[in-house]
Amino acid sequence: MKISGFTFVRNATRYYFPIKQSIESILPIVDEFIIALGAGDKDDQTETEILSIGSDKIKIIRRQWDEELFKMGAIYSHETNFALAQCTGDWCFYIQADEAVHEQYLPVIKKACEKYLDDYRVDGFLFQYKHFWGDYEHVLDFHGWYNKEIRIIRNHANIESIGDAQSFRKKDAQKLNVVELAAYIYHYGWVRPPHLMRGKKKEQESQYWGKKAAEKMFENAPVEFNYGAMGRIPLFKGTHPAVLKEWIAGHNWKNKLNLTRRFIDPQRQLYKHEKTKYRIMSFIENNFLGGRRLFGYKNWNAVERL
Repeated sequence: MKISGFTFVRNATRYYFPIKQSIESILPIVDEFIIALGAGDKDDQTETEILSIGSDKIKIIRRQWDEELFKMGAIYSHETNFALAQCTGDWCFYIQADEAVHEQYLPVIKKACEKYLDDYRVDGFLFQYKHFWGDYEHVLDFHGWYNKEIRIIRNHANIESIGDAQSFRKKDAQKLNVVELAAYIYHYGWVRPPHLMRGKKKEQESQYWGKKAAEKMFENAPVEFNYGAMGRIPLFKGTHPAVLKEWIAGHNWKNKLNLTRRFIDPQRQLYKHEKTKYRIMSFIENNFLGGRRLFGYKNWNAVERL
């Protein structure tokens, strides 16, 4: 059995993506790791950061992003599919540049890949999610944030990344048949110094709506992102992947966070997890439904759970 890791990335060091740690988190169980590396800004050091891992499993393919695809994040699935096409493994393990896997789950993942290698009912594996917000101590467990997603797919099975690369489907638009794993992806996409979070949001908006539209959207925006009243968000009581130990130790923006339950800026637009409607739905889901989401997003057919 052979497992390929794959991802796409651009401007990771410029916008505070833990790309090195992301790769390292699954490197022990993959036989190769394919990276579609987009040409970044002049001050970006993403390639240097990746090369510092020093693994001969890593294969970097330099790419120039097509700005014609800066519409609704289509560039993300385009680059993901390019990286996928270079994979030679039986299974392909997709991890985005702001995601990581805790080492405790690696044996579970590898065992599942071995178990279902010749079971062609199974197109891939579904993971649980932890979304961190603002820092490494607060985790979102609210309605409106996806709590599961496909991250391993069978190779050469007519499967492609869709939309803005959040998930996968068959090329005929059929949902994948997946095995749900008791393993988590840790998502750090909303953990950055506030000024870099603002910069990343602007860059992301440009890849959804175009550069001119993003400039207009942010022309009067505050210079720093406002994470809101973080005292309303549950504390994380577990441990982070060991590969992120030094990265997390560099967290130096705590004094910029509002750790109370009071909204300092009442005019600020609220995120879903801050709105009363979604907080009520989340309370019902987490306390009476065992975490099952009401009207939840589901881009798969679960054939088994491990």
